[in-house]
Amino acid sequence: MNINEFVMNNEVAIRLGFFFGVFAVMALWELIAPRRALSLSKAVRWANNLGLVFLNSFILRLLFPAAAVGMAAFAQEQGWGLLNYHEVPQGLAILASIVAMDFIIYLQHVLVHAVPVLWRLHRVHHADLDYDVTTGARFHPIEIILSMLIKFATIVVLGPPVVAVVIFEVVLNAMAMFNHGNVRLPAAVDRLLRLLVVTPDMHRVHHSVEDDEANSNFGFNLSWWDRLFGTYRDQPRAGHEGMTIGIHKHRDPKRVTWLPGILALPFVGRITGYTINRRSWSDEK
Repeated sequence: MNINEFVMNNEVAIRLGFFFGVFAVMALWELIAPRRALSLSKAVRWANNLGLVFLNSFILRLLFPAAAVGMAAFAQEQGWGLLNYHEVPQGLAILASIVAMDFIIYLQHVLVHAVPVLWRLHRVHHADLDYDVTTGARFHPIEIILSMLIKFATIVVLGPPVVAVVIFEVVLNAMAMFNHGNVRLPAAVDRLLRLLVVTPDMHRVHHSVEDDEANSNFGFNLSWWDRLFGTYRDQPRAGHEGMTIGIHKHRDPKRVTWLPGILALPFVGRITGYTINRRSWSDEK
């Protein structure tokens, strides 16, 4: 059995093992060294946020049984994609695939902030009134489906090895839990880590209620993209303990914390001009 067959046969076990392992580590870290005091009941938030995670997982398995790994295997069989068309060393193909897919995730994240109708979906993620490990997986089912379709298109064009897709999925989930963690890192460690990857303090800025701060630090894994494309912001103006998490117009815990309200959130209110080009540069300090 080669590596691709092993990964295909054990993909679910690999992903679940890493998910529960990283989740347990982050949950314990948040308990031992929290960065901020939470404003709402953790039990209520976790029950609803994790309920959304399980709902999304069920929907994805129902609609896309083979998921991204299956698409990568199919593309490989058909010879689709740049890396299947050209002979590339396996190690280089894996590394290039992970970096390229991370760049697409960055672009997708910018897109859901820039287009009002997509922002309505994505604001489910931002409307959480607290910021912890469960926020990292809090996305509306429609956004999750759109994200999977974008991933499929990326795989068809790129042709990444199956093992690269599994590594990327595992790393993406793990990093989403890490950089959404309500954890405290020494300042020197944070500065060093964010030269390569997105840290909790770096991404927390993105969850500020202030529009110009929310429209920055879009990366999930690599911090390069924000620095390269000018969307990087070092710290929130009010500091990490003083900043307000969430969205200005969505502060009612019943509407943004409980699962029925979370699912209804994209369809509440008028479509307005919440777009990335409203970012306020005059507030830069």
